[in-house]
Amino acid sequence: MRRVLLASLSALPLLAAAPVRAEESPEGARHAAWQACLDEAFSDQVRTTSRSFAATKAVTTCRDREEAYLGALAGSPLLDGDDVARIRPALVARARDRLMGERRLSAL
Repeated sequence: MRRVLLASLSALPLLAAAPVRAEESPEGARHAAWQACLDEAFSDQVRTTSRSFAATKAVTTCRDREEAYLGALAGSPLLDGDDVARIRPALVARARDRLMGERRLSAL
C-alpha cells in the first residue's frame, strides 16, 4: 500500500504543472474550462446559500468538465487511468477549497 501511495505522489507535481500550460495543451484547456465552470457555478450559488454548500454544488454541477479534464490527463503519456483515479479526490478537494478561499497545504 505504501508503494502505491508513493508512486501516486510522484505524479502530483506533473498534475500541478498542467494548468500552467492552459493554452498549450488539451489537458490545460480542459482544466481551464473546468475551473471557469466551477467559478461561474459557485458565484451563482453563493448569492443564496452558504459558501460551503455553494462549493459543493459547483463541484457537482461541473462534473462533466471535471471528467473531461481527468480523461485528458488519463490519456496523456505521463499518467494512466489508475493514477488519475487515485489523485481525483485530492484534485476535487483542492478545487473546492479554492472556491471557498481556503489554502490546502499539499503537493497539489
